[in-house]
Amino acid sequence: MKKKLLFRCLMGAPIGVTVSLIITIFFSLCLGGREYNPAPPELVELCGNTVIAVIVQLLCSLAIGAASAGSSVIFEIEKWSLLKQTLVHFGVIAVPFFGLGYLLNWVSHQPIGALAFVGCFVAVYFIMWISIYFSIKSKVKKMNMQLREIRQDDIK
Repeated sequence: MKKKLLFRCLMGAPIGVTVSLIITIFFSLCLGGREYNPAPPELVELCGNTVIAVIVQLLCSLAIGAASAGSSVIFEIEKWSLLKQTLVHFGVIAVPFFGLGYLLNWVSHQPIGALAFVGCFVAVYFIMWISIYFSIKSKVKKMNMQLREIRQDDIK
């Protein structure tokens, strides 16, 4: 389990950076598309310059990607219920995402903006969870059908 966790964290870290880069491009396009903003202006101001802000954002994106990917091993703890796995997984990814997002000014420091960010995060998590749940449920149904066919062939 430890090797699997480490492997997934190492695979998730660059994915976190890639997603972060895509998001910065998306927001730059939404803000008029004439200039690329690699980090929020508040973070640049806090760090003193754009280069340091981008390095800080890169390191935090690595951490968020690693935590997100590594936390998937939670769903392999068979003695836990699906509800417990989901709640623990949500907490493991939400805490660094919200915490670092707040520090990096990805999240508005105004209550309404912060609530909107949390709402979007919860909605995206829910949509992804439902999609994965029904995908796995479909695969299990197909495997059960194949097992029934094998049993019927063995009986004949």
